Amino acid sequence: MTASAKAIKKELVEIGKKLEAKGQVIGPGGNTSARLGDMVYMKASGVCFEEAVAADYVGVSLKTGELVEGKKKPTCEKLAHLNCYKARPDIGAVVHTHPAFSVAYAWLGETLAPFTPDFVAIIGSPVPVVKYMLPAGEVIAGKIMEAVRTHNAVLLENHGIICVGKNLKEAYFRALLVEDSVKTVLGGKILGALKYFDEKQVRELDTSDFEKYRRALLKKQ
Repeated sequence: MTASAKAIKKELVEIGKKLEAKGQVIGPGGNTSARLGDMVYMKASGVCFEEAVAADYVGVSLKTGELVEGKKKPTCEKLAHLNCYKARPDIGAVVHTHPAFSVAYAWLGETLAPFTPDFVAIIGSPVPVVKYMLPAGEVIAGKIMEAVRTHNAVLLENHGIICVGKNLKEAYFRALLVEDSVKTVLGGKILGALKYFDEKQVRELDTSDFEKYRRALLKKQ
C-alpha cells in the first residue's frame, strides 16, 4: 500500500469518527469513500464509524467494481459510490449519512434551495430529492449518478443524504451543512417565514471574490 493510500485511509477513519460524534450516523449506518486514481477506498460493510480502523476501508476498482485491496466486503452501497465518481471527473470523495432532520425533510419531496452565503459557497447547488427505492441496488445507484452530474448533494427519501466533493473535507462539510440547513428550514416553517435567495443573489455570492477564496481553501487537501 502506497503512502497516499495510507493517508487516505487515515483521513477516512478520522472523518468517520467525526460523523458519528456529530450524530450524522448511528451504528453501522452510512459510509464514506475516497478516490485514488482508479482505486476507490470505502468503508467495509457492517462496520461502525466509531470503531473503524484503517483495515476497515477496502480498495475497490473503479473500472470493474471488484475488491482489489483488503479482505472485508465493501459497503452494500458500493455501486452508488462508484457511480458518483463516474458521473464527474472532479469528484474525489463521497460522504453518505443518515441524519434525522434531513430524512424528515426529504418526505416533503422539495428541493432544498440556497438561502445563506455558506450554502452557496460550500454546497454550491440546490439539493434535490431522490424518491425512495431499495438501497444498494443498481436502480438507486443510477438515480444518484444522474443527480450528482449537476448537484453536489442529494437527499434520499426515507434514507439519508449523499454528498460529493473534490476531497473528503469538502464532502464532509457539505454533509454537515445540508443537515444544518434543513434544521433552519424546518424552523422557518414552524415560524411561518422562509426567505430563499433569488437567482441574482445566488449569482452575486457565487461570483464574489470572498466566496471564491473560501471555496478554494476548502478544496485544498
